Amino acid sequence: TFLPLSLQTKMSRPVQARRLEGTDKNIWVEFVKLAATYSTVNLGQGFPDFPPPDFLKEAFVRALSGENHMLNQYTRAFGHPPLVKILAQFFEKLLGRELDPMTNVMVTVGAYQALFCCFQAFVDEGDEVIIIEPFFDCYEPMVKMAGGTPVFVPLRLKDPEDGKLMSSAAWQLDPTELASKFSERTKAIVLNSPNNPLGKVFSRAELELIAKLCVKHDVLCISDEVYEWLVYDGKEHVRIASLQGMWDRTVIIGSAGKTFSVTGWKVGWTVGPNHLLQHLRTVHQNSVYHCATAAQEAVAQGFQRELELYGTPESYFVQLPKELQQKRDWLVQSLDAVGMKPIIPEGTYFLVADISKFKSDVPDVPDSDEPYDSRFAKWMMKNKGLAAIPLSAFYCGAHKNNYNNFVRFCFAKEEATLKAANDILQKWKWENTRP
Repeated sequence: TFLPLSLQTKMSRPVQARRLEGTDKNIWVEFVKLAATYSTVNLGQGFPDFPPPDFLKEAFVRALSGENHMLNQYTRAFGHPPLVKILAQFFEKLLGRELDPMTNVMVTVGAYQALFCCFQAFVDEGDEVIIIEPFFDCYEPMVKMAGGTPVFVPLRLKDPEDGKLMSSAAWQLDPTELASKFSERTKAIVLNSPNNPLGKVFSRAELELIAKLCVKHDVLCISDEVYEWLVYDGKEHVRIASLQGMWDRTVIIGSAGKTFSVTGWKVGWTVGPNHLLQHLRTVHQNSVYHCATAAQEAVAQGFQRELELYGTPESYFVQLPKELQQKRDWLVQSLDAVGMKPIIPEGTYFLVADISKFKSDVPDVPDSDEPYDSRFAKWMMKNKGLAAIPLSAFYCGAHKNNYNNFVRFCFAKEEATLKAANDILQKWKWENTRP
C-alpha cells in the first residue's frame, strides 16, 4: 500500500554535496535562454554559424559509412590511436621535442572535460589556484568543486591614447602583483592564451614572467590554448611549455571545436609529460571513460591533412585566421562607427567593446547587486534583438563591478549575421541622434 501524498515526508537531510555549494549558477544557461527568446542576432555564444571545412565533414561521413564498422564501437579510452599519433606528430613539430602518443597525449570530451580532469587530478583541499582575470567562467567553479581556493590576479587596462582604438595588448599583468599571489599553498596557475574574452595573446615576455614564477615556486601550469591557431596581424602564439623549465610542469589543452570550427563534436585533448597525464587518465577513466570514436577518426584525418599542408596557403590553419581577421575588422568598424568603442583583439573569436556612450539607454538601478553590463546586455537582447555577453561574467564575485562598462561580441559568424548586427547598431545610433 502507498501512503497518501499528504502523509509522505520529504527527505530532511541535505541532498546536495558540499562541493556544489556556490557553483550552481551559470551565465550561459541564463543568457542562452534569453538569446533564444529575444534575439534576432546572436553574437553572444562562442561558436561559428558557418560550416566546417568540407574535408572534415567528408572524413566524418567516411568514418560513419565506410567499411570499418568498428568506428561505431569503443576505441582506446585515452584516445583513438590514429588521433593521438597524429597529435603527437603535430606537437613534436610545435614544441620541438619527441612525444609518445600513448603517454604524452590524452583525448577528452572537448577542452571543457580536459580542464575538469586537470582540476580533479591536481587540486586538493586547501590548494590555491591562480586565475588571471578576466577568465573563462568555468575555471572558478571547477577549482572550488575540487576543493581548491581560487586566487585572482587581474589584467589591468592601460590608459588609452586619445582618439585611438585600443588593442587587447593594453590589458597587462602587473609583475609585482602577480608575484604576490604565489605562496607555498599555490598548486597551479591557469593560463589562457589567446584569452577568452579579451582576445589577448600573451607576449613571450609575459609568458617568461609566469614561467619564472612557476619554476621558483614549483607550481603547475594549466595552459588553455584552444584558440592557438586563431591569432591575427602576424602575432605569434608562444606555447609556455616550450619555455625553459616548463615542459615538466605544464598541461596543454586544445580543442578540435575551435581548431576546425566543429564545437558540437566535443573533441579536445591534453598534451604534457606522462607524470602529469597519468593522473588525468585516472580521472578520465572514472568519469566519461571514452570519447566518440567516429568524431576522433575524422579529427585525426583533419590533422593528417594539416600536417601535410603545414604553413602553406592551402592549410585550413592559415585560411581560417585570415577569414576571421576580416570578420573581426568588419565588426570593429561597425561598432566604432556607432560609438561603441571596440578593443581590437589579437586572437580568438571575440572582442570586447566599451558601452559607456550607450549607458543613457539603460536606466541605472540604485543598490542593484547586478553589474551594469549584465543589465545592459539583457536590455539589449530584449529591446534591440542583439545578444552579447557582459564582461563582468568573466570576473569573480568581488571584482564584477571593476570592469562593468564592456560587453563581449563573437565575430566568428557568417557575413549575413554580422551585417544584421550592423543594421541593428546603425538603427540604434540613428534613434539616439535624431532631433
